[in-house]
Amino acid sequence: MNRDETPAVARSGMVAIVGRPNVGKSTLFNRMVGQKVSITSAKPQTTRHRISGILTTESAQAVFVDTPGFQVRKGGALNRVLNRTVVQALQGVDLVLFVIEAGRFQAEDRRVLALLPETVPAILVVNKSDKLPEKARMLPFLQTAARGHDFVDIVPVSARTGRNVGELVRVLVGRLPEQAPLYPADELTDRDERFLAAELVREKLFRSVGEEVPYGSTVVIEKFEQEGRLRRIHAAIVVEKPGHKAIVIGRAGEKLKAIATAARMDMEKLFGGKVFLEVWVKVRKGWSDDEGKIHQLGYGHG
Repeated sequence: MNRDETPAVARSGMVAIVGRPNVGKSTLFNRMVGQKVSITSAKPQTTRHRISGILTTESAQAVFVDTPGFQVRKGGALNRVLNRTVVQALQGVDLVLFVIEAGRFQAEDRRVLALLPETVPAILVVNKSDKLPEKARMLPFLQTAARGHDFVDIVPVSARTGRNVGELVRVLVGRLPEQAPLYPADELTDRDERFLAAELVREKLFRSVGEEVPYGSTVVIEKFEQEGRLRRIHAAIVVEKPGHKAIVIGRAGEKLKAIATAARMDMEKLFGGKVFLEVWVKVRKGWSDDEGKIHQLGYGHG
């Protein structure tokens, strides 16, 4: 079948992936889509935007919606905007995957659980299940975690290794409505390359610097030009303090160079062509606690 053709899909629908920060939602998202679309790191709140990844098979299409981790511990304008993004993502979907971490179900998880609409079917996805493989421990944990919501199914997985992810896909596809596909068969995501480029730079930033800088930083693509298979991309890393700028640049510019090199390599793999990437750092004081500036930098628009 030509990948440009729209398949005769028996089932299709929107599937929101929600949970508290750092339970592995984006890793699971990428695993199910079959390609890295959403950025990941060990730091909570890496995902800041709603982003859709599309899995199309011969008989089904699942449009997965990755969302920021719902933040209950910290305030601030940026977290308020991100939490609204989560709530909005739950509207108009056909299915919810509520992701938790095996062996850990706390007040933060229950706060997110309370957001789930009663009218939308939800599957409890227990990630990192390889860390709690014993049935004697797993069964009581599942009973505790499932209390308080009428889940249509419970599926333990390991997003990191792929364990049981295929079974999760099989289960969720069976819960999608019978309808035509929402996107053409060759679509991978609803986001354009400009957005994906910014996210890849931000991922490398999160992975390269300390705890304080990432949450007061973001990335803006100031120029994106394509000449054949070559893309010329100019990206600005925005931080809140001059001291943060020095940290990101590093001694003799080494850290900034490493961030740019790693991001460029991922872009070339994702875009399928050569990339010329230039990255610099700007200071924009107080942007993460000013909703006007937050929206100007692209947050809260989907």
